[in-house]
Amino acid sequence: MSPLIGLSSSSVYPENTPAAFEIAAALGYDGIEVMVGTDSVSQDLEALAALVDHYQVPVISIHAPCLLVTQRVWGTDSWVKLRKAQATAEVLGASTVVVHPPFRWQREYARTFVSGLEAMRSETDVQFAVENMFPWRAVAQRLPAYSPGWDIRDEDYPHTTLDLSHTAVSGSDAMQFARDLGERLTHLHLADGSGSALDEHLIPGRGTQPAGEVLGLLAATAFTGSVIVEVSTRGAGSREQRVADLTEALSFARRHLSPSVNESGTP
Repeated sequence: MSPLIGLSSSSVYPENTPAAFEIAAALGYDGIEVMVGTDSVSQDLEALAALVDHYQVPVISIHAPCLLVTQRVWGTDSWVKLRKAQATAEVLGASTVVVHPPFRWQREYARTFVSGLEAMRSETDVQFAVENMFPWRAVAQRLPAYSPGWDIRDEDYPHTTLDLSHTAVSGSDAMQFARDLGERLTHLHLADGSGSALDEHLIPGRGTQPAGEVLGLLAATAFTGSVIVEVSTRGAGSREQRVADLTEALSFARRHLSPSVNESGTP
């Protein structure tokens, strides 16, 4: 069975979470990853359940509020946020909660992050898939922003998310990253990047990342996780252009996950 291909609600920004469900339904995505953010609907379990019912589009995953701009979403206690993300996933039938490593200044949370996730794992069937990040860049330095570090291969996380925009920023070999994670790779954020210091989240195929090859590797290894299109369409000048971009991303994913496409991405 082919992996589910979902749409991150962040991919329709500056449109909102209901727009993500509408577009996903219209284009034939298999489901939604809800990015819990400042959009009030993304934080509201009843509202999300109503969207699932209305559009008949399931929630595949919940992205916990881990960004700088969401530090006060669902309170300020990081463990409370993760437990709320878990509860939301359980009620909506989502298999995965995506979580970032703590920021270095979140000292207590960082100190207990690995052991705390392990303890929560015994309480639920929901998978906490820790996402690869990247060093922050100053003028002539790469600054450590995360603790544990941005490279999730350095910790023994049983479930992980590989983000192809983040591999571009960190200068990582995305194919080697995927191979190193092996069976621990359970979730993919499909995007692209040019290798700049900006986290670009380009439409796959528009940057330098081997997005097609990574999808081919997943197809060849009978990957059973989810592939989530997490791209930026904020530069789209209209709903029509945004829809065109997200149609292109979905087609890219389907094409490269097809058994008729070899690992090099060539039909």
